[in-house]
Amino acid sequence: MVFFRSVAAFTRLRSRVGQQSSLGSSVRWIQMQSSTDVDLKSQLQELIPEQQDRLKKLKSEHGKVQLGNITVDMVIGGMRGMTGLLWETSLLDPEEGIRFRGLSIPECQKVLPVAQSGGEPLPEGLLWLLLTGKVPSKEQVEALSKDLANRAAVPVCIITKIFPSRFWEPTYEDCLNLIARVPVVAAYVYRRMYKNGDSIPSDKSLDYGANFSHMLGFDDAKMKELMRLYITIHSDHEGGNVSAHTGHLVGSALSDPYLSFAAALNGLAGPLHGLANQEVLLWIKSVVEECGENISKDQLKEYVWKTLNSGKVVPGYGHGVLRKTDPRYVCQREFALKHLPDDPLFQLVSKLYEVVPPVLTELGKVKNPWPNVDAHSGVLLNHYGLTEARYYTVLFGVSRSLGICSQLIWDRALGLALERPKSVTMDWLETYCEKAKASSP
Repeated sequence: MVFFRSVAAFTRLRSRVGQQSSLGSSVRWIQMQSSTDVDLKSQLQELIPEQQDRLKKLKSEHGKVQLGNITVDMVIGGMRGMTGLLWETSLLDPEEGIRFRGLSIPECQKVLPVAQSGGEPLPEGLLWLLLTGKVPSKEQVEALSKDLANRAAVPVCIITKIFPSRFWEPTYEDCLNLIARVPVVAAYVYRRMYKNGDSIPSDKSLDYGANFSHMLGFDDAKMKELMRLYITIHSDHEGGNVSAHTGHLVGSALSDPYLSFAAALNGLAGPLHGLANQEVLLWIKSVVEECGENISKDQLKEYVWKTLNSGKVVPGYGHGVLRKTDPRYVCQREFALKHLPDDPLFQLVSKLYEVVPPVLTELGKVKNPWPNVDAHSGVLLNHYGLTEARYYTVLFGVSRSLGICSQLIWDRALGLALERPKSVTMDWLETYCEKAKASSP
């Protein structure tokens, strides 16, 4: 995709700087922001020494504590369910969904600053939360929004040498620059591919989500609200998913954030990860083309079984970790009920919510029959005119920059090690299992 190549090309435009827990503990240091300091970097300068000491203490006092057993299924199955990664910014619970620094999506919607009364959280507020663990004030979010707007320019080349204990500082600068510039590149690609190359300049008076919507060519107030919500809920989903893990893995080699994020986007582009974002809308439109918009629940059930019996999956349903309806789906549904209750595709999505889970449960092969975030987002974007489904994964990538970059800053601040898991062969596994079986009573 053009966008993913464009992000990789950032490495030729950017400034180069030499760079040679449990849920309970995450919640422990969440607090409402009481400081009047609006500078995000100075906030981190205060927080990082405390967290560095916390990690040292954790390692010295509990370094030998076992976190569970590793099974052959885990080794063969892509390390699924294996606890093996420190990721501070979010934690995914199978039952209640993602928590950003201990806060659920509904809690974020209640406490994070908004652009308008009763509106959706500003992505800048979530970025502040991810980085500091604190809920920011409106003034702090406005200052961060201006900072990001001012960073969205071609960088000046800087080369310097720095001690490892301060690696987080140039990483912070690179990450904030990257977060600021990715929407500019993404919007340029959209306008070039779909709107005859007529690009729209950035508007520094707008917040992050609204400005992205504006640069794409959508100035409807509700579309701006949707973009704020979209970016916020797609920003992070703990560290084990393909894009987040890839960003962390590449970054663990002290590759800079641009290289790490470009690698992460290549993972996001896969059909089993971010590309699913667009597949849902295409499948829903195929339902309409074959059966019409006024399809009954019985007809819909028949179509779902037809899809499954053909060896395909129902896109947007199921999740590798979650075992209930994705809260990111729920908040998008609430947005639709509020702003577009009569949209035909939304009504179809609502029918699918009633029809698909019982069918998947009856099938008996699915651990989670409930909808995930992808089951809804395309319909909302389509309603406001962003109909190019091929572009949806790019929106996902812009959003994910907040989470991946926030964790990269903490990776460097905490001095996390190069990731290097042990691999084994099938011969090794068979021999090990045979020995284990022989030695068991």
